[in-house]
Amino acid sequence: MIVNEDRFFLSHREDIAITARKEGWDVTVVTKNTGRRAEIEEMGFKYIELPINPTGMNPFQELRTFRFLYHLYINNRDAIIHHVGLKNILWGGIAARLAHSRGVVDAVSGMGILFGDERSSKIISVVEKLLKVGMRKKNLAVIFQNHDDERYFVDKTIVRPEAVEFIKGSGVDLNEYTEDMSHKVEPLAIIFTARMLREKGVLDLVQAARLLKRDYHDRIQFWLCGDLSENPRALKEEDVTSLTDGEYVKWLGYRRDVRDLLRKASIMAFPSYYREGVPRSLIEASASGLPIVTTTSVGCKDTVEDGVNGYLIPPHNPEALAAKLRILIENPVLRRHMGRQSRIIAERDYDVDIVVARHLKIYERLLRNGRNS
Repeated sequence: MIVNEDRFFLSHREDIAITARKEGWDVTVVTKNTGRRAEIEEMGFKYIELPINPTGMNPFQELRTFRFLYHLYINNRDAIIHHVGLKNILWGGIAARLAHSRGVVDAVSGMGILFGDERSSKIISVVEKLLKVGMRKKNLAVIFQNHDDERYFVDKTIVRPEAVEFIKGSGVDLNEYTEDMSHKVEPLAIIFTARMLREKGVLDLVQAARLLKRDYHDRIQFWLCGDLSENPRALKEEDVTSLTDGEYVKWLGYRRDVRDLLRKASIMAFPSYYREGVPRSLIEASASGLPIVTTTSVGCKDTVEDGVNGYLIPPHNPEALAAKLRILIENPVLRRHMGRQSRIIAERDYDVDIVVARHLKIYERLLRNGRNS
């Protein structure tokens, strides 16, 4: 399993790896160590350090990543390889094809900042051509989390339709996330959980908070829950602290108790315009029974039925965000009703047991087909 960073493996792919091992698979995690390697090794997984700059475009660094994966695959031709994220899919796909690897799973967990930037059209064109090289491998499964990304890859002939699998998000343990009104705090908490990236809508959320402050400064709080990012376009610590006051708008930083924070909060606000897969933030909010206000951006819109379990707003529109939050702040009955609908959607779409079972079936099919080829 090839993942950009150890923390992403732990938050998004851990359950798949654990169940695969229980089912008899020999699982090796190949990822960048950001300080959580020991946790992965303590689970009993083999660990290989991945030389990668997840957000970089230095050609020498990119070549190093490709060469590393190629040699790894040459020495493990019998493996089923699971790439998570576009950069791993790009370089790992080419490496796996050249190394004649037995089978490959490519998990497209969003298309990120690059594909949302019209100024990057030349780079995107090159990336598409490189992706097509790897995605033309035989015995390949490509998992999409939303149909916009699926259509993009198929229409651009990057991937063949017969290789497509659709799994809506990475799933959550529905027993660990609960809708519990007894834990809600006062002042009413509006929560945002994501890295501090501009594209995640942090600035729009803060502006919406300012629009509401005169009427609600003593009745609500905004919780920004998330770590800084190494992405060069991310907000810096001084940027985030300048946007928050520690009382009305709070930056909580990286937290391991997100489930408890979601249980205490009353509304999820997520004005992202990042090219998401299906944001785990919104999957967790749904499982926690929260009404959600998010944008019509790719991935985000797949989590909300507008007017049912929350509201969809245009990207880059803090005024619309403030207006929808005002409706929910003023109407506790509506908040509870929409929160209940979020939980129903989570039980239908995001059960991790179903997600894991789908992945294992894909692994088994690729193993079987690779043996017969």
